[in-house]
Amino acid sequence: MRNWQGKRYWLIGASEGLGREVALQLSRNGAEVIVSARNEARLEELVAELPGKASHVVVDVSDRASVLAAAEQVGEIDGMVYLAGVYWPMKSSDWDIEKAEMMADINFVGAQRAVGAVIGPMIERGRGHIVLTGSLSGFRGLPGAIGYCASKAAIMSLAESMQADLHGSPIEVQLINPGFIRTRLTDKNDFNMPFIMEPDAAAREFVDHMNGDRFKKSFPMVFSWVFRLSQFLPDWAYYRLFGAR
Repeated sequence: MRNWQGKRYWLIGASEGLGREVALQLSRNGAEVIVSARNEARLEELVAELPGKASHVVVDVSDRASVLAAAEQVGEIDGMVYLAGVYWPMKSSDWDIEKAEMMADINFVGAQRAVGAVIGPMIERGRGHIVLTGSLSGFRGLPGAIGYCASKAAIMSLAESMQADLHGSPIEVQLINPGFIRTRLTDKNDFNMPFIMEPDAAAREFVDHMNGDRFKKSFPMVFSWVFRLSQFLPDWAYYRLFGAR
């Protein structure tokens, strides 16, 4: 069990949804929380609700200068949690270049910018905790998910490469892969979403994993088995089951 008392955590993408609930739970656990997103009004509202020491820093993760300036303003931290993400349902036949690019830039490249802004100081101090948010959709390509699946597969690979480099070092890396969570993003879907979770329940799973020292967690557990086992299916079987109808 991690001791949160007096620890400073920077949460990027925390103005609503899962990020907001993770901030609330970490604050209840005793951590000092610095929340970041683009919407300052929502950040101010969240800081007013957090029970512990808290502050906010506005950041645009699509802008490297904004990320670096925010990291400097945040100062020394014990951990950084990247939760920022955008999503639009999209088929290959309905390709929207702007939205596909935004999903890649916010969901994945933004994470690279954030990691790049904090990992150097963590290595210099000899301690740190970096948590990245993947998705069950990142395990294998899915229909109608151009842009999103690819961005989440990329962030999952980023976390795995970091773990390979930093395993056994004082820098802890964790990857958390949620399934469907009821937010304004999943409200865009017009299909059944099995095992969909409320943000507060998903945040409990999220923070529970952060409390331990295991690298990766995928949830809901039973639903995650479908995605993890799909990696072992041959292509002909996978696309017969999961390909577009």
